[in-house]
Amino acid sequence: MQTEATMDVSSWDGTLSPHEFSIAARTLAHEWKRFNPAFPPWTWVPSQNRLGLASHNVCYLVDGYLTLEKLCIHGGPSEIHMPSQEEEVYEEIYTEKEELVDNATLVESYSCELHFYDFHIVYSAAYRVPVLYFRVYSIDGQPLVLDELKDLPACSEKLLLESKWTFITQEEHPHLNRPWYMLHPCGTSEWMKLLFSSDASLAKKGVVVELYLVSWLSVVGQVVGLTIPFELLNCLKSSLLSCCKQDAG
Repeated sequence: MQTEATMDVSSWDGTLSPHEFSIAARTLAHEWKRFNPAFPPWTWVPSQNRLGLASHNVCYLVDGYLTLEKLCIHGGPSEIHMPSQEEEVYEEIYTEKEELVDNATLVESYSCELHFYDFHIVYSAAYRVPVLYFRVYSIDGQPLVLDELKDLPACSEKLLLESKWTFITQEEHPHLNRPWYMLHPCGTSEWMKLLFSSDASLAKKGVVVELYLVSWLSVVGQVVGLTIPFELLNCLKSSLLSCCKQDAG
């Protein structure tokens, strides 16, 4: 935990520097693993684009990005499981060949409902905020389009119908150079500043860097059914404020 990474919220514009993004990324990965040990971890992937090199007129100032891959969602965003567990269930059903046609139909229906999500958190040099990229595919690896996604929360489905290409867009992944869906970062800095400014304890202690990605993901993750346990955010906040008190003492 890097408590020296602090800032004055009153004069903060809601953005992160590349170095601050790296600190926040390590904090998220560490806390996620601590609170969700049974789930796939967030992993830091070194970038092929090094400092000072440009791609598509964007200068890459961060040496990597976070990935959370093969997260399986079945039947809705509240039912998130380990991929291996889902595949084992699928295999168990599939091998029950003696159960005739009805179960064969059940297997086909069940496998079609299995969706695997890959999430990437990438630093945007243009907006100076994190951006959530994601892709979704079925159990056979076939990619899904937005219209086929039934796992999204009801509020997301409504927003997609009303403003599909301004809410979630499909863009080229800046590190992979392949089309991925992304939550557009426009407005992120404004609501992140508002989020932290509304908490007097955080504004006073200035521990926003390490809390940034955890807090940000607790909001944007809901759009795609990726939830952050309340205990994770609450415990991290308490721990950081406690460290600040000790340092002040």
